[in-house]
Amino acid sequence: MSEFTEIPVIDVAAIYDSDLDARQKLAVEFARAYGETGFGYIKNHGISRQIQERVFAASARFHEADSAVKMAVELNRQHRGFIPINTSTDVNSKLADVKKPNQSESFMVMREDAADAPSVLAGDYLAGPNQWPDQLNGAADFRADVMAYHDALAKLANGLLEIVALSIGADPEDLTKHFNPPTTWLRLLYYPPANPLGDSGPDDNLYGSAPHTDFGCLTILAQDDIGGLQVQTPAGNWVDAPRIEGTFVVNVGDMLHRWSNGLLRSTPHRVINRSGRPRYSCPFFFDPHVSTDIEPLAATVSNERPARFEPLNFGDFLRRELEAGYQKHKAN
Repeated sequence: MSEFTEIPVIDVAAIYDSDLDARQKLAVEFARAYGETGFGYIKNHGISRQIQERVFAASARFHEADSAVKMAVELNRQHRGFIPINTSTDVNSKLADVKKPNQSESFMVMREDAADAPSVLAGDYLAGPNQWPDQLNGAADFRADVMAYHDALAKLANGLLEIVALSIGADPEDLTKHFNPPTTWLRLLYYPPANPLGDSGPDDNLYGSAPHTDFGCLTILAQDDIGGLQVQTPAGNWVDAPRIEGTFVVNVGDMLHRWSNGLLRSTPHRVINRSGRPRYSCPFFFDPHVSTDIEPLAATVSNERPARFEPLNFGDFLRRELEAGYQKHKAN
């Protein structure tokens, strides 16, 4: 696997183009970037600057609110709400001996499910409504801005998913049929203005976000200009991934790595906020329905490249991950 020293920038305008040649060209570029790096910046993605500014303003307003306002919507078992600092620990990390919780707090929303939605009535894992901070100043605007961003990113992710399928030689329907509806997560993250590793280095085992791979399919990240995101190379070096104006950072997660039979990389990354200032980011995670069984797609398996992964149920996997990493999900 080749070593990389920078994160590629990819023009994704073709996802909105009916020109099959343009889409196939983008798929080839995607295959190269995510087969070698697993991370990329995407530009010409169609998401307005205004909608991004509104969600960052909403995030800052929430995180600056009194503790009582935030704790009134503390994380529930449907994984929606406020995640206080020191309550999320990546204990399943294969990349570091993580014993201390991540130094961040966040507000989490997922797909909004009405009480009579089929997924709720069927008892699907994590199905349900979001929690909203009604005591927050401008609560109605907060909700509108957060969900507008969520919905715009879900549309973008769905377009990217078709390119993902083409990049590994699969029929897009082989992937998209498992995202009806998708499992979506929008996390409004705040990292306090501190140097989490101090001067003694990573042996302190205290991170803004400990080294990890994302467990889902696609992550689309908007971040401020503070910096701190780092991506690990195959040789174990860390490459900075700062904000580039007009782009999102997009990376592949473990489930897409499995679906692609290892053709697309799920790359380790971490966050260290050494700036002395608050850091904000808004990652959006786009995953299949919880009932999905994930195994290498037929298009990625051959005599020369046999299947590397056994089938895995996404809902069962999610339950194990959330119960291990979050106090609110631990069995009573």
